[in-house]
Amino acid sequence: MPWLEIIGWAGSAFVVASLAQARVLRFRVMNLVGAVLATGYNGVLSIWPFAAMNGVIAVIDVYWLVRLLRERHDAATYEVVEVSPSDAYLAHVLGANLQDIRTFHASFAWDPGVPGRLAFLVQRGDETVGVVVVRDAGDGVGQVELDYVTRRFRDFTPGEFVYRRSGVFADAGFRRLVAPPDIADPQDYYARVGFRPDDGAWVRDVVPSAV
Repeated sequence: MPWLEIIGWAGSAFVVASLAQARVLRFRVMNLVGAVLATGYNGVLSIWPFAAMNGVIAVIDVYWLVRLLRERHDAATYEVVEVSPSDAYLAHVLGANLQDIRTFHASFAWDPGVPGRLAFLVQRGDETVGVVVVRDAGDGVGQVELDYVTRRFRDFTPGEFVYRRSGVFADAGFRRLVAPPDIADPQDYYARVGFRPDDGAWVRDVVPSAV
């Protein structure tokens, strides 16, 4: 098979595979690679309408990639909403994503009646992209029971915006937050949101509220 035909097929394969991606960042990267290959393929063959179309798609992908990466740590893009553990919308989000949640927290079960919990939704516009639940474990320790990111934004760390609000946890009497080690790929995620490994768990100190 000639090398040019290989490039053409590879471009098509990347574009098709990108459409199967739930993660928004992964979709854009794969779609960009496919569009660039398709642009080169059609350009070499002088099929200008398709070369132009794929070139425009590549530019659009670059625009969204730059925007997504620029906004990934931007507190103006993501809003943290504290809700009651008995909140109906929180129950809806947890129920709708329960199967996916259990791929990371196999034993997760939600009981809104358990006392001493703080619950947060992370919003990007009108879309809920994350849920964080912290329970009072006593002695100034806040146990992270759930730190869930929806599939579309799993390449990002929206939970970081909850942990930045250390005043909320200090006001609740917490001196540190402890996250369990039994979550898929915890090191990468917890390290990115400010936790450190400590005696088989992941720990993040709580900064006291400013007086």
